[in-house]
Amino acid sequence: MPKVKIPRKSTNIDMTAMCDVAFLLLSFFILATKQKPPEVLSVKTPSSVSAKATPDKSILITLTKEGKVFLMLGDETKKSAIIEDVNKTRNLQLSATELAKLKKAEYVGVPFNQLKSYLNSPTEIPAASLAGIPCDTTNNELTYWIRSVTNVYAGEDQRKLQEMLLVKGDGEALYPVFKNIKDSFKANEIFKFRIVTEGEAAPAGSELAKAQKSGEK
Repeated sequence: MPKVKIPRKSTNIDMTAMCDVAFLLLSFFILATKQKPPEVLSVKTPSSVSAKATPDKSILITLTKEGKVFLMLGDETKKSAIIEDVNKTRNLQLSATELAKLKKAEYVGVPFNQLKSYLNSPTEIPAASLAGIPCDTTNNELTYWIRSVTNVYAGEDQRKLQEMLLVKGDGEALYPVFKNIKDSFKANEIFKFRIVTEGEAAPAGSELAKAQKSGEK
């Protein structure tokens, strides 16, 4: 009886369609991924073993090693209201155009008496060239900014506000300026805030290391 030969079929698979799908997925993830913007104010913070993440839309006070103070107001709606409140309570007399520019600015880093010239500058002024918000014992303008923050957040859970108040200071900054920042909080009856630090691993075998390993905060 003659043997029946089964014809061999090609095992080659056309991968063109799969490559197209993979390319489309890759393109989607690249376009959809939100890139972290570069830091305009670069400071080298002290390190700590804290594992708490910073909240979104936080109110960030940055202290550079030169002792300059900058303020960032995360929530766009609250930011607009805070700026309006400062303009009114400090009688800054900023025009509608100037207010619009200030609301779009990433940070506040000049004294009240320089706001108009800063906002009307024909060219963008780098952060390193700005004077910063005055924050000393004779003229602590940061106190007024924080007061407007508390005015806007009045009636809301103050514990939530305290969680949103962050201070990010350079490790080489002098303590007296940091104390003045604390005094601006104290003047507005704010006694709790969070300090941004550079994360590092907790000592092996410590309770914190065990808690982090087990997923506790």
